[in-house]
Amino acid sequence: MTIEARPGTSLKRGGGRPSRRGGTVLATHRWFLTPWLFLLPGLTVIVLMVMVPFANTLGLAFTDSTLLRQGQYVGWENFHRMFADERFTTALLNSTLYTVCVVPCMVVLPLILATLVSGAGRLSGFFRTTMYLPVVMSPVVVGLIWTNMLDKRGLVNALFDTLHLVTEPVPFLSDRWLLLFSAMFVTVWTGLGYYMVIYLAALANIDQSLYDAAAMDGAGVVRTFLNVTVPGVRSTMTLIAVLSSVAAFRVFGEIYVLTGGTGGVGGGDLTMTMLIQREGTGLQARTGYAGAISLFMFVVLGALLLVQLAVQRRQRSS
Repeated sequence: MTIEARPGTSLKRGGGRPSRRGGTVLATHRWFLTPWLFLLPGLTVIVLMVMVPFANTLGLAFTDSTLLRQGQYVGWENFHRMFADERFTTALLNSTLYTVCVVPCMVVLPLILATLVSGAGRLSGFFRTTMYLPVVMSPVVVGLIWTNMLDKRGLVNALFDTLHLVTEPVPFLSDRWLLLFSAMFVTVWTGLGYYMVIYLAALANIDQSLYDAAAMDGAGVVRTFLNVTVPGVRSTMTLIAVLSSVAAFRVFGEIYVLTGGTGGVGGGDLTMTMLIQREGTGLQARTGYAGAISLFMFVVLGALLLVQLAVQRRQRSS
């Protein structure tokens, strides 16, 4: 009996298994490389715009370089100088206080707003759009609007004077602590709509039967909110806490615009990012010192993220 080989088949044992050097292996390699070809443009941007600058900042943090001079390796001298710098202490205090005050507002208030506008009525759509408008506005525009409103001759002081609540204009933009808390208010006002949309997506995933069961048990609005809504969006609350913490600690635009770039009277309202911007730009820039502050800020934010992720993991396991 004569055995004829079909085109493209092998006469070796194995019932015609494709050769390891054949087209199957080549096709596998092609499919393996295809996703990376799609990722290559994005990875290139990340490497050039993120990884390379980070490595450069890491190197500068241990040198005494300036804008016009490359500098030499000085070890930990920049960090010793940083902790002895009064401006750094002020900036760290302001950024920490900013985070402590803003994050709880960003976690709770958008959830309440999302619960109120979660219906399908026309007014709900109107209020959603209205609350989201500050998100699409430029931070500079938002800062200029509130600068004019909080000025001594602005709308807020005029309203207080009309209602006879004050005898003299409130120094929102000249007092250190009033300016800092005014910037916090602007940050919260701007971010409410963004986090409200995230909460709306989370509320849509809560089973409606839980609300029906709570209504049958006679639960009121507050009890339903605490026992059904809050547990249903707990993971989203942790996510928003992480996002808002990073954003609050890195705050720049609101303080910069409200203070006119000065950091307040005597620099009393400087934040970490403003201090980095002040030290790392201009002809007298100390890029090595600015790199040390940036590295410290990176470590603080990394530790903050790790703590919050650990809390989130514990919540999931429980």
